[in-house]
Amino acid sequence: MNMTAPNLPVVLCTLPLDAAGLSLLEGVAHVVVAPDQSADTLRQMIGDADVLVVRTQLPADLFEQPNRLRGVVRNGTGLDFIPVASATSHGIPVANVPGANAQAVVEYCIGGFLLLSRRFAEMDSGLRRDGWTAARALSASTSELSGKTVGIVGVGTIGASLAHACHHGFGMRVIGSQPRLDALPAFVEPVDIDTLFARSDFISLNCPLTDATRHLVNAQRLELMKPHAVLVNASRGAVIDDAALVDALSRRAIKGAMLDVFTEQPLPTGHPFHQLDNVVLTPHAAALTQESSARMSLGAARQVVQLLKGERPEHMVNPEVWGEHSARSNAGSAVTDSGVSL
Repeated sequence: MNMTAPNLPVVLCTLPLDAAGLSLLEGVAHVVVAPDQSADTLRQMIGDADVLVVRTQLPADLFEQPNRLRGVVRNGTGLDFIPVASATSHGIPVANVPGANAQAVVEYCIGGFLLLSRRFAEMDSGLRRDGWTAARALSASTSELSGKTVGIVGVGTIGASLAHACHHGFGMRVIGSQPRLDALPAFVEPVDIDTLFARSDFISLNCPLTDATRHLVNAQRLELMKPHAVLVNASRGAVIDDAALVDALSRRAIKGAMLDVFTEQPLPTGHPFHQLDNVVLTPHAAALTQESSARMSLGAARQVVQLLKGERPEHMVNPEVWGEHSARSNAGSAVTDSGVSL
């Protein structure tokens, strides 16, 4: 599939870039958006791309296809969309945009805490359906965030920002669990994962998906949770064992959950989550606001330009391949500070 434009390198995007990033690439590259995100389409188009910008899941064998890639940039933070090990084995630099969506995700998580603890959605539907008095009665079982314990699983860039907002903004006690417990902020109490589930009034999942975190939220840990506890997942769907969570919510073993990510995406229409009234579902949108989309797009575009200029991207995640980068670049083209030259 020919995507070339005269004198310009090709940047293939799995989904459209925000206008902020596009403006940075104007005159520097020919930006092409894949017509769909299927594995076959990406395999067909990858051979004409100089840089790939990723917002959807890539097929595991994509870099096995003949290509001239100078690099891959994740328009976001999570790297599970990209087969990084395969890219590394083929000498392809991979970069991401850490922190650009942190504020959006932090606000999403706190929004989930408030939505579920104050029962806003139920009050709205109850007021419309049953009237003022019945809806107002729901306030008897609501609670404030102040003084409560929030457990954060994965206190990285996003988790640390969430911890700061919860502790300093809402007066919450913050406990955290992650592989390195000595790397937590001073106001976050380090605990093991089971203690976190047992002690928390609110739990936020902000960890990456790895072999160690897959189904970290299982039936045993859900049984440790308090009956009034709330779970928010803005990390990856497979961190949760869906069947175990459906069972816990169905039995009212916990108060509720707000889920932005799912093991299978889009979430199938017939999934049991759709039948539960104590779970709030959103379509993998926690990180997406006008502001965060612009920041992520700009951060991705800057690193695309760096790659096209032969410069190391500022947030490279596989630095061991950088020495191979020049050998994979197009022999006859380069991008200069003033534009494109052959």
